[in-house]
Amino acid sequence: MIKAGSTVAPADAPAPAVRLPRRRGIELALIVLAVLLSVYGYCDVGLAKNGTVPPGAAGYGAGLGVLALVAHLAVRFRAPCADPLLLPIGVLLNGLGLVLIYRLDLETPGDRAAPTQLVWSTLGVALFIVTVLLLRDHRLLQRYAYVCVVAALVLLTLPILFPAVNGARIWIRIAGFSIQPGEFAKVLLAVFFAAYLAANRNALAYTGRRVWRLQFPTGRVLGPIVTIWLLSVGVLVLERDLGTSLLFFGLFVVLLYVATGRVGWLAVGLLLAALGAVAVGWLEPHVHNRVEDWLHPFASIEAGQGPNQLAQSLFAFAAGGMLGTGLGLGHSILIGFAVKSDFILATAGEELGLAGLSAIFLLYGLLVERGYRAGLALRDPFGRLLAVGLASIVALQVFVIAGGVTGLIPLTGMAMPFLAQGGSSVVTNWAIVALLIRVSDQARGQYQNQDQYEAEGRV
Repeated sequence: MIKAGSTVAPADAPAPAVRLPRRRGIELALIVLAVLLSVYGYCDVGLAKNGTVPPGAAGYGAGLGVLALVAHLAVRFRAPCADPLLLPIGVLLNGLGLVLIYRLDLETPGDRAAPTQLVWSTLGVALFIVTVLLLRDHRLLQRYAYVCVVAALVLLTLPILFPAVNGARIWIRIAGFSIQPGEFAKVLLAVFFAAYLAANRNALAYTGRRVWRLQFPTGRVLGPIVTIWLLSVGVLVLERDLGTSLLFFGLFVVLLYVATGRVGWLAVGLLLAALGAVAVGWLEPHVHNRVEDWLHPFASIEAGQGPNQLAQSLFAFAAGGMLGTGLGLGHSILIGFAVKSDFILATAGEELGLAGLSAIFLLYGLLVERGYRAGLALRDPFGRLLAVGLASIVALQVFVIAGGVTGLIPLTGMAMPFLAQGGSSVVTNWAIVALLIRVSDQARGQYQNQDQYEAEGRV
């Protein structure tokens, strides 16, 4: 019985709403640490090469710090629930990339890339800030899926009209200014793939013809997205940009697997990738030469022609050992013209050693993991696929590039995210971080009470 005067709370009363931990203070502290580590590396290079602190150290630290602080303020006011690790990781990787490029600039006085890279980094952070401020909800992008795919195909086609650079037609050069449109196209295609698969995920998973243990969707459902993918990859093959072709194929297969939940798509994707790699490796001379260099990295030495780029890269990793030679004290410049782009990871391996290289890979792994975590926490399919797709772009790039310069797989000629010289690449990577910031803010902000938040183990 209920005594008179007593009060009973309704059984279905919702738990009181509480203020979720936003952790912007943690983000600010990590950003300060990232800037300090970058400035320390900059000073260390100057001390190792010239015995003095570089005269521009204060300006470099102030510039990087102001960019990071403005980006932090944008996140604090427009995405207060966002993951506190994404922005500091981007700042640290970008700062380390500027340090490595500056270190290599000292060996090539006539080819200064660090100032240009700093300008591109500024543009990238500016794009990050604009995206965070203006894109209040990532689901708005779903409305422009077909606009994105048309823009992506146009961007991929434009380099065909321009002369080839180092055997590939992937650049647009006008009056000394150059961009790589494929870098921007990968984000646009990720938006399109996520939107299309989110809208058709049930049809992709539960309709069609079953062949052995695999159930294939109907052509009416699968046909449009396969056509778009084939067009994009076909254009890239014509341009000899096979690294980006592999990236798009991997992105397509990963998102198809996430949308349907069927492991068979991964098996089919690996089989098709293997067949395509063998075919292109035999038929395309440029790729065939890279495969031969991968299979026999020391053949040029045995022939008396000196080490090629891959051999020099392997020598650099070996010279680094466990702790490295120290910033500014390596000889990776012997790799040649690609040391600031394709092979910049060799400089990190030689001068920071296996310990420093492992720390860099952990930063990339953490960036990808936080992207996956934000996506899996979302309730809307488009946001989930978008976050997984963007994080997978970073993961695939790191695997392909690291595998190439260490001799695990043939070289593909891509740029290491944030580290390598390349304006289009660094701007695109900042756009990816901005979108992940927006998705993670939505993911953490959707929980309205602490009990639900803690019960699902969200961080």
